[in-house]
Amino acid sequence: MRFYEQAGLLPAPPRTSSGYRDYPPQTGIRLAFIRDAQSAGLTLAEIRSVLALRDSGEAPCAHVTDLIQQHLADIERRMAELRKTRSALRGLAERAAATDPSTCSDAGICSIIGTPAEK
Repeated sequence: MRFYEQAGLLPAPPRTSSGYRDYPPQTGIRLAFIRDAQSAGLTLAEIRSVLALRDSGEAPCAHVTDLIQQHLADIERRMAELRKTRSALRGLAERAAATDPSTCSDAGICSIIGTPAEK
């Protein structure tokens, strides 16, 4: 909880007369939100921005919607990149399976990856 205080996600709680932190009941709700937001892929900075809106009395729904759309677009882009990489690796795996290391020439670095060097 101290980490979240230092990160600006939880306000510093009042202290008891003996110096212990005395967290108010709404801290549990805030912690649950932080956990859920992290599970959804939001960064601590993004979570902080949502909490700042809520703390200022604004409903953060539009902001959260934008963040979700940005994360979805990023995931879609990364998935497309991964599909492309998978396809390239499958081709290399087929080439590797058909390559006899004993006939590998020293003209290039590796006949599986890349094209052979021109002579």
